[in-house]
Amino acid sequence: MAKLLKNGKILGEDGSLIEIDILIEKDLIKEMNNNISEVDHEVIDLEGKAIFPGFVDLHVHLREPGGEYKETIATGTLAAARGGFTTIAPMPNTRPVPDCKEQMEWLNKRIEETAVVRVLPYASITVRELGKEMTNFAELTEAGAFAFTDDGVCVQDASMMLNAMKEAAKLNKAIVAHCEEETLINKGSVHEGQFSKKMGLNGIPSVCEAVHIARDVLLAEAAGAHYHVCHISTKESVRVVRDAKRAGIRVTAEVTPHHLLLSEEDIPGLDTNYKMNPPLRGLDDKQALIDGLLDGTIDFIATDHAPHSAQEKSESMALAPFGIVGLETAFPLLYTHFVETGIMTLKDLVANLTIKPCEAFNLPYGKVQVGEKADLTVVDLEHSEKIDPNNFLSKGKNTPFTNWECKGWPVLTIVDGNVAWKREEV
Repeated sequence: MAKLLKNGKILGEDGSLIEIDILIEKDLIKEMNNNISEVDHEVIDLEGKAIFPGFVDLHVHLREPGGEYKETIATGTLAAARGGFTTIAPMPNTRPVPDCKEQMEWLNKRIEETAVVRVLPYASITVRELGKEMTNFAELTEAGAFAFTDDGVCVQDASMMLNAMKEAAKLNKAIVAHCEEETLINKGSVHEGQFSKKMGLNGIPSVCEAVHIARDVLLAEAAGAHYHVCHISTKESVRVVRDAKRAGIRVTAEVTPHHLLLSEEDIPGLDTNYKMNPPLRGLDDKQALIDGLLDGTIDFIATDHAPHSAQEKSESMALAPFGIVGLETAFPLLYTHFVETGIMTLKDLVANLTIKPCEAFNLPYGKVQVGEKADLTVVDLEHSEKIDPNNFLSKGKNTPFTNWECKGWPVLTIVDGNVAWKREEV
């Protein structure tokens, strides 16, 4: 039986919300019109709520295999669905790493068995992400690799990175980079700035990130490759990417909600829920990220959802692992603090979570149109509630946003025409 979404609203070309009914048949949008007949259809009355393309997050950590106590493909994809995400791409820093055909095939089989949203797995650039031996890109692509990255670490050897970019370019695959120059990390746990000095902590300087991006954009130019910068965090990095784009280099970049919303000045003492990599930077860096997103230097938003156990996060700021969760809070945080405040339009926010990541990686999703995949996220733009980690479907509860009051909560997520998650009252 076809599904009929009644009395919803979609974004018009001018950014206004337009009343519409949407008929879903199998995995596709069959019809969009007013007053579609309810006869012989499963009817879901949306009561004026907004219908957006399913959100797309191209940087998450699902921890499986090897870290199932932190997250699994099942729990992580359910958290994604609750956050309105219908397509996600998990990083390969698992144990074992998806660095060979057999492991990638195992991972895709596990995804097929347990995921409730679409999952596009990355393969690693180097064997075990050790930076010493390049993986077989052709075999991994054949086995279903989405793109290539050693996220969690950075490829330090420039020759290795250049060869990887050349191989990826042959296969029309992207090289995706967590950017850190290891000789400049300084055993840091936070940004090298006011907070690190105040607390007596080792700091990670901004140049640690920016110098690697500067190296890599030139390598990408030489290789003719698509190079993508993970979780950009500094004003210098934004400048490098902006200059590279002006030079015609094929570089894209993402920014996280937490780097758009927080700076080192927001860290309330030695709270490890504010420890992430890259770290929260200065106020001028935060503003540069916002400006870069608004002017198109930064291509889209990704959460870098990174669940950890409560025990791990109870360690000291120096010893606790980097990372926070983000899938279930991204849209309400951004809607409340960017759209409601007039910094960004609703249309632009939705684009940064849907069509823009799809355009950057040539994915056929992110649209609400007849004939397109029925990947849809329904959001109650008026509902307001506080963020409560106890309600998370993710195993990870590690967030700095506890008790933040937010509007704009997803209530229904549909993937390939099937309901992946819905709020009880819908």
